[in-house]
Amino acid sequence: MMTSVGPVNPSQLRYYTHQFRRNRVPGQLVVQMTDRCNAFCPQCGMRTTEHFKRHRLGLGQLKTIVDNAGRRRIQAISFTGGEPLLLLDDLIAMLNHAGAAGIPYIRTGTNGFLFRHPERPDFDERIDRLAARLAATPVRNFWISIDSADPATHEKMRGFEGVIAGIKRALPLFHAHGLYPSANLGINRNLGGEYSLPVLPRHHSEAQAADFRVACERGLGRFFRFAADLGFTIANVCYPMSLPEEDRLGEMQAVYGATSVDRVVSFARHEKALLFEGLARAIRANRSRLRIFAPLCSLHAMKQQLAGGPSGYACRGGIDFFFVDAMQGHSFPCGYRGREDAGAFGPEDSGSDAGPPGCYQCEWECFRDPSELTGPLGELLSRPLSLLRRLRRDPQFFRCWWEDLRYYRACGFFDGRKPSDMGKLAAFVGAGDAARPDHQVRAASPALTTLRLTEARRSAPAGQDRCSRLTG
Repeated sequence: MMTSVGPVNPSQLRYYTHQFRRNRVPGQLVVQMTDRCNAFCPQCGMRTTEHFKRHRLGLGQLKTIVDNAGRRRIQAISFTGGEPLLLLDDLIAMLNHAGAAGIPYIRTGTNGFLFRHPERPDFDERIDRLAARLAATPVRNFWISIDSADPATHEKMRGFEGVIAGIKRALPLFHAHGLYPSANLGINRNLGGEYSLPVLPRHHSEAQAADFRVACERGLGRFFRFAADLGFTIANVCYPMSLPEEDRLGEMQAVYGATSVDRVVSFARHEKALLFEGLARAIRANRSRLRIFAPLCSLHAMKQQLAGGPSGYACRGGIDFFFVDAMQGHSFPCGYRGREDAGAFGPEDSGSDAGPPGCYQCEWECFRDPSELTGPLGELLSRPLSLLRRLRRDPQFFRCWWEDLRYYRACGFFDGRKPSDMGKLAAFVGAGDAARPDHQVRAASPALTTLRLTEARRSAPAGQDRCSRLTG
């Protein structure tokens, strides 16, 4: 899920400077309107086949939450689910209410279920009405979830037959209303096609590790090209939403149901480090095609952390960033730290100015990415000597950070109300290995082929059984 960023007006600049001097950053709120969903995604605990009591926040409760966010000068708000478009009227009302509350960056999205059946005669009229309703609100970014560069794999995972053709047909209708949706990839082992990312054993050879990284790079590159070919102008990446193996029964307890222990979305620490390296390479190779929101500085920091190196900037969850659940409307530091229930999201700032935060427990991009992006600014104005020490310790992080800022400016700060400026993006054509097209990336070695076939034999029966239950 992408965090909105953008140019600021003088009033915002004064406020942001004040926040940074207090060792604080502009606030963000993720509001789970409902945990109802009509998709079958194996990577999500809210899929329609999961049996639990479903919840939704009432309109009055949602308005109170948004009003309090406005009073706290929250700068970015995301309305998520479940599936937000199952509550379309409430969603439209809340997008407008958030704008009236003075929140500048407003986001929401969909699993894409409304884009099914593009062959039906009323499809264009129906989608045009949806696009017009959303465009009439102050929503800045609207995402559509895509799980795989292979249409059949995506549709099998979601349980929405024909939805890719519907998305391709729908995007020009959205563009005509001045709304440019984002392709939202939740990283999984099927992202480049079925079983495209095999399980890398804990005890592996250097050749197997290199092949796994190449598979990640190739799969992600294929996804970005696929998104661009569909007509998307923005893509954002959700890092694997699986609890670390050592923490599943430990300190963390996910309150946000978009987590799963399914093999398709579970990655071990040694896999994540290679995955983030492959993602960085794929971004550099494809960022001239479309606007890709996944900060290189964040990927560098998390790769370093996973490899036992220096840590980046800690997550601002519970200090400046908050998650509100659909069950009770309570506030949590993030979607993972479910044991830390702070009660109703009130009008008073509950963050602390005392010292830096210290949470590195997960890689939830909603909060980790903006924490890394804003970290240097806050440190510059509140603890400049600490910034100098960090710069000396990890200069590569700051090279990536500066590269991100230059790229984000060329992307118009990912304004989903404007098309891409392809002339500006052309300045970021990849270089070296990262720029090579898919067919020029090193071919899979026998080690990778063996891993992939092993994974296919292990996973295919369960996957096929699941799919037959869902679509049959």
